[in-house]
Amino acid sequence: MNNALDTIPLTARRASLSELNEVLHRQQAHKLDIVAGTAMLRAEAGHLRITGAEPSISASGVTSADGLYRPTDMGDAGLGEKLGVPTAYLRKTRTQALHLYDANINGWLELAQGKRYLARCLSDGAGGGILRAFLSDGYKIIDNLDVLMAVLSGIRESGMQVKVECDLSERRMVVRVHSEAIKTLAPDLLKNYRSPFTGATGADNPTVFAGFDFTNSETGGGAFTVTPRIVVQICDNGLKLTKDVLRAVHLGARMDEGTVRWSNDTHQANLTLIARQARDAVRRFLDVRYVERKITEIEEKSGRRIADPDHTIRLVSQRLRFTEDQQRLILNHFIDGGDRTSGGIMHAVTSAARTLTDPDAAFDMEGVGVRAMEIAATL
Repeated sequence: MNNALDTIPLTARRASLSELNEVLHRQQAHKLDIVAGTAMLRAEAGHLRITGAEPSISASGVTSADGLYRPTDMGDAGLGEKLGVPTAYLRKTRTQALHLYDANINGWLELAQGKRYLARCLSDGAGGGILRAFLSDGYKIIDNLDVLMAVLSGIRESGMQVKVECDLSERRMVVRVHSEAIKTLAPDLLKNYRSPFTGATGADNPTVFAGFDFTNSETGGGAFTVTPRIVVQICDNGLKLTKDVLRAVHLGARMDEGTVRWSNDTHQANLTLIARQARDAVRRFLDVRYVERKITEIEEKSGRRIADPDHTIRLVSQRLRFTEDQQRLILNHFIDGGDRTSGGIMHAVTSAARTLTDPDAAFDMEGVGVRAMEIAATL
């Protein structure tokens, strides 16, 4: 990474709203989006040169200079996907044979003559930077900062008081919202559960709160989504209800070559739509009747006794493609949680997710907590 960008984080885990806001503003100041035809692109020593990407001011006026950008993991994944090069192979050439990296990229660019792509970069202002994503020229840009501001605007319009916790990775932004004012009890679900973090028991405090996650990707890592989430008070575990997810895919009109600049009208229309979706999510998901219905549905499958935890967790992990390390972590959380039921499997998965330092791994694991319970209930 170039020096001007060294101090700008690309990831954050369990950050506050103010911390995420600061990171996104710093990133925003360096963003550069270019729609480039294949003739404008060339790999050089593991970097991507884009002809005319960087504006340059001189005595003769504003001209364009080339930019040289080092791909992140998401940048390499995008190059591999769009050019038909297996990503694992591309990453291997980067670390073991850089000349083969350049040869593969340049060879397939030549065979893709006439095509155009969207390169999402962070520029250091001196002709270099990083390539965050390599996408279709029909990708609809919805920036994380805009999504965050629009969603918070929608929540403010609802008048609801909420608590917020945030994750950020190269792939996605995740903002978890819940309201302690919208709560109910889940005594059957929590009667045998003990928090592995504090030792507090669900029998003493079976309170759960209503909430939801909203996610966005600037780099092709998924659609803008709003997913309901129930938060257990004694441990902050999140039970994500993925079957009720609201989704908006990043697809738009094809763009002309050059630096991307949105019109104010288009930009404002996107923000207005996102704010409206957030306001609707507050009305739909931050509702005690909704939470009570979902707790009832979960409790129908949460009481199955687990006779052989090691065997059950191994089978659940195979179905959900957890790593061996994740499987061991979940087993430890299951033991510490003290709940020998399928519901205890769900609690173990969601509490284990909270301990992961990788934002994407934590997101993926928490998202299948309810599914892990459903699988365990059938074994």
